[in-house]
Amino acid sequence: MSQMKPIHVPVRLAGRSKRGLRTQFAALCFRQEAGETEILLISSRTRKRWIIPKGWPMDGLSGAQAAAQEAWEEAGALGMTLPHSLGVYSYSKLSGPRKGLPCLVAVYPLLVTQLRRNYPERKQRKRKWFSLKKAAAKVTEPELRAILERFDPAHLTDLQKIR
Repeated sequence: MSQMKPIHVPVRLAGRSKRGLRTQFAALCFRQEAGETEILLISSRTRKRWIIPKGWPMDGLSGAQAAAQEAWEEAGALGMTLPHSLGVYSYSKLSGPRKGLPCLVAVYPLLVTQLRRNYPERKQRKRKWFSLKKAAAKVTEPELRAILERFDPAHLTDLQKIR
């Protein structure tokens, strides 16, 4: 049986409203320290909750590529993003006074190889490494918590190929 190569399918936004899609892409930034998996969480800008970097689709970028861009902008994290989503979670994005925009977020794993001090949103957010268990306890979205609880880099076959 032949091995399938990852496909990066770019999103095309011409003629569409980003807000109309109500879809976001997120990076689950992780590293291995002393045999343990750690997750990089960032604070949200307004409510200061612990979240993972995420944002709207970007014209011409795949979901994984957009997630990597968000990891750089929001956390200063650079590394290898794997092309297959770990799953999705939903939340309501506050947009204006008491208005919630329902969002569905596809989560892509990003193996962090560099963490830069200077990055676009460094003055707006905090960032911190957590164990998997603590990261799962810090996030408020139940579906994201479930993704974190079952995350195991050993099961990422794309990662095993490049190591």
